Amino acid sequence: MIGRRRFAAGLLATTLVPGRASAGGDPFGLSGSFDQGGVALGTVPADIGALRFNGQPIAFAADGRFLIAFDRDAPPTALVEAVADGGRLVRDQLSIAPRAWNISRLDRLPKYPVPSAEFEARRPSELAQIAAARAKQTAAEGWRQHFAWPARGRISTLFGSQRIYAGEPGAYHSGIDLALPTGTPVHAPADGVVILAADAPFTLEGNLLMLDHGMGLSSAFLHLSRIDVRQGERVRQGQLIGAVGATGRATGPHLHWGLMWRGARIDPLLVVGVAA
Repeated sequence: MIGRRRFAAGLLATTLVPGRASAGGDPFGLSGSFDQGGVALGTVPADIGALRFNGQPIAFAADGRFLIAFDRDAPPTALVEAVADGGRLVRDQLSIAPRAWNISRLDRLPKYPVPSAEFEARRPSELAQIAAARAKQTAAEGWRQHFAWPARGRISTLFGSQRIYAGEPGAYHSGIDLALPTGTPVHAPADGVVILAADAPFTLEGNLLMLDHGMGLSSAFLHLSRIDVRQGERVRQGQLIGAVGATGRATGPHLHWGLMWRGARIDPLLVVGVAA
């Protein structure tokens, strides 16, 4: 079961059964999707000087609001800790629900073909550009908003799907795919800052566009036929940012939308709701 609670103002679209367990109450007022691939928002108690998630420091806004997320392969528990004035420690241990992923077994196919010389020559630079984009921090406030679908169409591949090739696991699908015709408009799902706008198609991602939504949360849009915004540009929710295509490694026109928080891959369905 995917357990969710509605945000007063924020990411989730659906109200279902709560999916969390907290020892000693709920000091952070956390609400969201406490599942693998989920996101939650909270507020630090008064007089907090530092906040940690699973032992790592994380930021919180001037009004005390903060965001956390759980990777596709997140373990069953997570820990939020805050240090108050005088050294008082506030802790909340969360239960993260596992999910059943769509796994396909292809016992007669190899994991992947041998990469071409061109791919091996170009890929390190592409990965460096993606890493540099994700390392950027902006003052974007989109993380506070209720996210919208960047485009609407048939979901062709779910987040977390994975293929097993002759017993060897391939990489899981890190976003969600929407099957749409080339040229279909793509809009910003929330406010953000453009942190990468590829000036030429990447080998895998094609025309790649990335937005930072603030607090470590970012979106990536792959295989675009065109990009309509520039690096460093601030965009508003609903603004036209590009168009669907089939550039890079794609078998047909579609939009791949991925969400990431501080290295954790997030399921867009848990952010915007099931209907695309």
